Amino acid sequence: TTAPSPTSRHFTLNFTLTNLQYTADLDAPSSYKFISTVKVINYYIDALFKSSSISSAYTGCKAMRFRSGIDRDDTHVDAVCSYKSNVSLDRFDREKVYHELSTMTNGVTKLGHYSLENNSLYVNG
Repeated sequence: TTAPSPTSRHFTLNFTLTNLQYTADLDAPSSYKFISTVKVINYYIDALFKSSSISSAYTGCKAMRFRSGIDRDDTHVDAVCSYKSNVSLDRFDREKVYHELSTMTNGVTKLGHYSLENNSLYVNG
């Protein structure tokens, strides 16, 4: 018998950046600001997951959408991440991933050069 091939699974990651002011061009996927911000956010998220417990199964994240925070000084980020379900990852444990990300972002306060709203991190399996 052969092992089943890994299938791609997705989860969402949401957080708020407190030092990225929301502007209309963050709502336009073809704008320079949207594209460059996505690249930076994806780079930082990738670095986290590549040193997490799901690193062997992790296949990537993409920031998909930015939204205005309560005041326009904050920007909410919605990202979709994926991983291969395989032998090395029995099941996706969103609580474990949340706690790891919380630790790696200094208690949900720092993502690269961005500051995070400390109650804003959500991992949805």
